[in-house]
Amino acid sequence: MTPSALHTRRSILTGALTLAAATALPLTAAGRAHSAAGPDIISCAAWGSRAPSEPVVVLANRPERIIVHHTATANVTDYSRQRAVALARAIQTYHMDAQGWIDTGQHFTVSRGAFVLEGRHNSLTELGTGTRQVRAAHCIGQNNVSIGIENEGTYTTQAPPAAQYAMLTALCAHICGQYDLSPTEIYGHRDFNATSCPGDRLYSLLPTLRKDVAIRLGTPLSNPEAQTDPDFLRDLIRHTPDQSGTDYTEYLPNGLFR
Repeated sequence: MTPSALHTRRSILTGALTLAAATALPLTAAGRAHSAAGPDIISCAAWGSRAPSEPVVVLANRPERIIVHHTATANVTDYSRQRAVALARAIQTYHMDAQGWIDTGQHFTVSRGAFVLEGRHNSLTELGTGTRQVRAAHCIGQNNVSIGIENEGTYTTQAPPAAQYAMLTALCAHICGQYDLSPTEIYGHRDFNATSCPGDRLYSLLPTLRKDVAIRLGTPLSNPEAQTDPDFLRDLIRHTPDQSGTDYTEYLPNGLFR
């Protein structure tokens, strides 16, 4: 993608996100209010996914939180839709063939070019209804009660591109609106498992992410860092079934991209 094309795409994206923020419906004490139309999400069918190796389980419950990940792959400068689709295919291949899972582990992926892709089948449909969630395989002990979002890249020392962060914010706001989640319920993978994911830089942005999501929903937070309090997290993990400290390596061999 040429610099001018990238500038145009980011300008369009920024305008779209600003419009969405201006029209988002707030959450009220009277009950759940669906957020305004969320970001465009490329469905499994649209990116050419394989069929799951066995039926995907749809749970009757809504998720209780969002968990943010990074893919621990190269911080590429290819921001194209083609790259995003290749990423989705590579993740599915790795998760099914190397990890032995039935399908892609996470619910959604945000590419460095700010494209959002459905991960595990039926995640997009259930997000649309706002009443149920798909059982996933992105965070041990949390797969029945959380929505997992992978962000393309490695964010140990680098921050995600502005457009990618803006799209992550838009996606989180839409998920919170659909499922009546507080923006305080946005966590990093390392909060629950023994892993460096989502990288030090992206993890350090989570208080800002919570605040930005709250602003989009019209519910500003007084203390966006409260959820990273060690005592709070230890208590949360203590009450989480099937909790394990097993490391979860997120990495895609270059040979999977095709």
